[in-house]
Amino acid sequence: MDKKEFKPFVPADSQMSELTVKAIILGVLMAIILGAANAYLGMKAGLTVAATFPAAVVAMAALRALGGTILEENIARTTASVGEALIAGAIFTLPAFVISGVWEELHYWESTLIMLIGGVLGVLFVIILRRSLVEEADLPFPESVAAAEIVKAGQGGQTGAGLVFSSMGLAAFWEFVKNSNGYHIVEDFSRHFYTMAESKIVMLGRKISYHGGFLLETPAGSPALVGVGFIVGLRVSAVLFAGAVSGWLFLVPAFIYLNPDLGGLLSAANSWNDIAMEVWFRQVRPLAVGTMIVAAFYTLYNLRTSLTAGITKALKDIAAAKTGDAEVSRLEIDIDFKKVVIGILGLAVPMFILYEYFSGSFGGSLMLTAVMIVLGFLFAAVAGYLVGLVGSSNNPISGLTLSALLISALLMVAIGVTGSKGVMAVLGVAGVVCCAAGIAGDMMQDLKVGHILGGTPWRMQVGEIIGVIAASLVLIWPMIAMDKVYVIGSEQLPAPQAGLMALMAKGIVGGEMAWPLVIAGMFFALALILIKSPSPMLIAVGMYLPFNATAAIFVGGLIKYGLEKIMDKRDATPEQKSKAENTGVLLSSGLIAGEALMAVILAFVVLGVNLSESSFRFADYTFMEPSLLLGMLVFAGLAFLLIKIPLDKSQE
Repeated sequence: MDKKEFKPFVPADSQMSELTVKAIILGVLMAIILGAANAYLGMKAGLTVAATFPAAVVAMAALRALGGTILEENIARTTASVGEALIAGAIFTLPAFVISGVWEELHYWESTLIMLIGGVLGVLFVIILRRSLVEEADLPFPESVAAAEIVKAGQGGQTGAGLVFSSMGLAAFWEFVKNSNGYHIVEDFSRHFYTMAESKIVMLGRKISYHGGFLLETPAGSPALVGVGFIVGLRVSAVLFAGAVSGWLFLVPAFIYLNPDLGGLLSAANSWNDIAMEVWFRQVRPLAVGTMIVAAFYTLYNLRTSLTAGITKALKDIAAAKTGDAEVSRLEIDIDFKKVVIGILGLAVPMFILYEYFSGSFGGSLMLTAVMIVLGFLFAAVAGYLVGLVGSSNNPISGLTLSALLISALLMVAIGVTGSKGVMAVLGVAGVVCCAAGIAGDMMQDLKVGHILGGTPWRMQVGEIIGVIAASLVLIWPMIAMDKVYVIGSEQLPAPQAGLMALMAKGIVGGEMAWPLVIAGMFFALALILIKSPSPMLIAVGMYLPFNATAAIFVGGLIKYGLEKIMDKRDATPEQKSKAENTGVLLSSGLIAGEALMAVILAFVVLGVNLSESSFRFADYTFMEPSLLLGMLVFAGLAFLLIKIPLDKSQE
């Protein structure tokens, strides 16, 4: 749109209430709840879903009952969405400390500081970039526009909150039911991530209690994963599923066939199904990591034009900010630029202390701090720019973080900081960069929504900072509980991006890279690139995740495709199609939040119930899954829910 013709929903001269206590409290509560839900989803499926849509709906419903204004709703939504963005950075990096073995469990204070420093830096970096990116005419900001339209439509009385809460309750009920049948013992392989390079499997007396039919195990009936598939659509879910097919139906049988000695491991306790699981865990997953490495850099290469544009705009905006601005409209007022610079320099101090604690090297800590400030700002600019192009749900922050990790790892090796201290220092840099990039992308999206609605930038920025601080202090607890009950790195919580970060950090700095299979994965990625395969990164993630998880996401994509085809056959108008899709997104958001939150609650319940049992080992237990038939019935019910209700709503 032309900037001269643009008029916000709320005029610039409005005196409407905006940054209020009730809006901030509601936003902080939603940030914690949605952040905890996305922590589970991200570690289970390797994906997170933007919290802007459910946050907007809940804010409208709650504040309308309290007599809140549309600008208060905007502040609450803005504050709430930082929880998802911050946890996205956290789950991509913090579990790597555990998977790599440098920590036995997640540490509260170190993890909190990483999230706090990275999150606040992300907000401060975006304040510098706001004017050029948010008001850039050629950036579509697809998710921002959609969220703003939902808020505008809500002013007519239809918030959609009933859809979100109903689907939340349904998914939470299913998660409770399927986990109420007791426990079964599962061996923990997550601490053996770096022993995967053997050409033949050595079982070491271990077995996996896996209930057969791994292709269609009941977790495939997960409402959360089906909801993810609906939101991302058929194309993304199909590519992800293609990776699962490549890993489970090609590589696993091929590795078993090429290792005839595996037949000697069969016994009454070990079936071919058990052996297939072991082959996937110890051979296919490290190969997938190699594929992800090349795919990440290929993704960045494809984005080179956007990267250059984002960095150029960032540098130009710094120069423009130094000259000042005479605008008096509240729509143009950011937090004072000088205070922002002071804040960035001030955060360098605790950052240096944290890195010195990790690395034990004064010089190395200085170097890492400087690297973090430079890379953090550049990648925040890139993340913000890419969100304007493709939305925050598709923001490739893991690729940006991997770049920062590799640069930091090579610097640590160059100055002689190796071993576990070097690994911790490198992962610390990756964590701060990832949190900063995640927050930067989310905040840029939020500022665009506020720009459309007529929100005041500096008030939104204050809300973001408050949300980051509150979420940083709380969100590590759900991750700690889930690690103790479900085990980070296990089939329950594979945390694929964190596994990649751990392998790279420990491989380069610690000298323990499982090179044979990793290199094979790199060549596989090269082959995918040469045949112009869509998104080698998604294919690699599909290989890394359990088959049932990717199958569930694919089913969600098929349901979305079915809804679109039905709408086409009915010759639906664009408005009807948009309404049906928005309804499906709200239902899917509720399914994701409901299942994920119940999983977090159950983790805390199990943790609390068993604290007094001296013989209890968290890593040995997980929840029992119900029958395959029941899982398939859930699929059918979800398909009915996600097609019938959107179709009905589109006719209203």
